[in-house]
Amino acid sequence: MCRMEKMKSEVSIRKLSAEERSAALDLAWRVFSEYESPDYSNEGTEEFWKCLHDKEYLAGIEYYGAFDGDKLIGLVGIRSDRKHICFFFVDGRYHRQGIGTRLFKSVQQGYPGQTITLNSSPYGVPFYHALGFEVTDKEQTVNGIRFTPMKYEVSAEERE
Repeated sequence: MCRMEKMKSEVSIRKLSAEERSAALDLAWRVFSEYESPDYSNEGTEEFWKCLHDKEYLAGIEYYGAFDGDKLIGLVGIRSDRKHICFFFVDGRYHRQGIGTRLFKSVQQGYPGQTITLNSSPYGVPFYHALGFEVTDKEQTVNGIRFTPMKYEVSAEERE
């Protein structure tokens, strides 16, 4: 327990530079492979791999990273034009320590008062519910990628 409290205090969150994006996408692939790929068909896993390497798809995404010292341990990628989260991953060794929540709060600061959307993997739905996201449609599968559309709307208390 003492180590967990120490780790939380050392974690910093900031926007990533262009030079750090490759490491962020590598982290996304590692976490996806471990926690999400088992719920996907081979087609879905291949489609996600393609997304991580598609320069056109990756254009226009802002990246936020969580760092334990110098080590990248989490990331959020959001399309600034649509306020849509494309990537949200935290290294498994850091799950359930508040890293994802802190990452989302950092994104919210960049988009105050905005509705934010995402397409959650089956693995992520409970986490997003805990953050306050609501399901907007039933689970879908496109090109083998399983997802549930969700949105986060700012509450009246948050607007004040």
